Amino acid sequence: MDNPSNSTTSSSTALEPAIVDERPWEKLTELADLGNAAPLVEFIENLTASDQALALSRLDEEHRKTVLTTLPAEDAVELLRHLSEIQAADLVESLSIDQAAAIVQEMPSDEQADLLGDLDEVQAGEIIDAFPRDEAIAVRELFAYSDDVAGGLLVREILRFDHSTKVADVINTLSENAEEFRDYDVQYAYLTDAEQRLVGVLPMRNLLFARRTDPVADIMIADPLSLRDTTPLDELIDFFDSHHFLGVPVVDAEGKLLGVVHRNAVDYEATRAAESDFLKSQGIIGGEELRTMPLMQRAKRRLSWLSINVVLNIGAAGVIALYQDTLEKVIALAVFLPIISDMSGCSGNQAVAVSMRELSLGLVRPTEMARVWLKEVTVGLVNGAALGLLVAIVAVVWDGNMYLGLVVGVALFANTLIAVSIGGTVPLLLKRLGFDPAVASGPLLTTVTDMCGFFLVLGLATAMLERLVH
Repeated sequence: MDNPSNSTTSSSTALEPAIVDERPWEKLTELADLGNAAPLVEFIENLTASDQALALSRLDEEHRKTVLTTLPAEDAVELLRHLSEIQAADLVESLSIDQAAAIVQEMPSDEQADLLGDLDEVQAGEIIDAFPRDEAIAVRELFAYSDDVAGGLLVREILRFDHSTKVADVINTLSENAEEFRDYDVQYAYLTDAEQRLVGVLPMRNLLFARRTDPVADIMIADPLSLRDTTPLDELIDFFDSHHFLGVPVVDAEGKLLGVVHRNAVDYEATRAAESDFLKSQGIIGGEELRTMPLMQRAKRRLSWLSINVVLNIGAAGVIALYQDTLEKVIALAVFLPIISDMSGCSGNQAVAVSMRELSLGLVRPTEMARVWLKEVTVGLVNGAALGLLVAIVAVVWDGNMYLGLVVGVALFANTLIAVSIGGTVPLLLKRLGFDPAVASGPLLTTVTDMCGFFLVLGLATAMLERLVH
């Protein structure tokens, strides 16, 4: 359904290619007002995935709600899959409990858990309560996991058989329930014992060459690799990097089979986590923002960090004000102040990125601040010396005063050491204190390096003022 259609029809629902390509939300609004599912389905299926998301995001809340409730539940699910998590959650939140439950119930279990986890906790509970009892119990079990562990990423819709089952019975079950199994990953079946513990994996191709009277245990892969339901995302990434598997079974503490985690689910969650960390590092509280979100919500998320930065930047401005007389006498310093702060900030951000990466891979512990600091200082000494020498040469060539070069060169060298020290250790400190290191590392680093850079340049210049004034 992601491929755009180039055909048109002569009926009243015919699609003009220019309209579909340029302003699809206008046609979507028109069809939503008609309230007829058939032309709405046809139109959406002729849009690319990106155009579906674009068109839906441009509708007002009432029309978005109308589109979702007019579409059959399975088509509504497909549409939600092309939206970001926060868009999908906002749309579902606008529906009644019964309407939302009808749509969520059509989703695979891993998508159910993801979506419900993004909803208000009370509303998510009410939606689950609207499910049939057995399904509600299963959904609540997955809902209890966070979305960065195996239990929160697994799918329960798998082929599962008792290891004593005959080959003929498996084949008959597959044939009789073809409609139910059509959306399953049917490359493998998973075999359990009487206590539902995982005992083997059955490649479907093995059924083709087996005698129908044989038990499937005879053709299964015994004692397969599996992961615990509490396995964190970092270890899942490492597992799939080390094994060329499309999926891995997940078991609980007693070895009972819970479901399967697929490689694509892990890749998606890793990408999602990286994007969230990037947004947090830029001061977007919550790690997510779209311009379709309510104005005050967007403003609040940004203002949380901006207001703190205002206070910190007042401190930086205070440093300049403290040395105002020096700056007035040696106006050339104003040229180099932004260079010092910017270059040091870049060095610090590199250190932040490495620490964040090592934390995510489990290569460093939050308690190893001394080790990380030492590693960063050695790099800072080399890079700081190189950068300091370069900017000193520029200053001397430009102004003709070797003492100006000495001031800016030493200041950049020292500030680089400060920046990499902060950038390397602050993420570990925040992690150790229970805070998200992505939220504060970047903005905090930038402001502190500005203050330190200004202080170093102007402080050194004040100490050498007589030699700087021509």
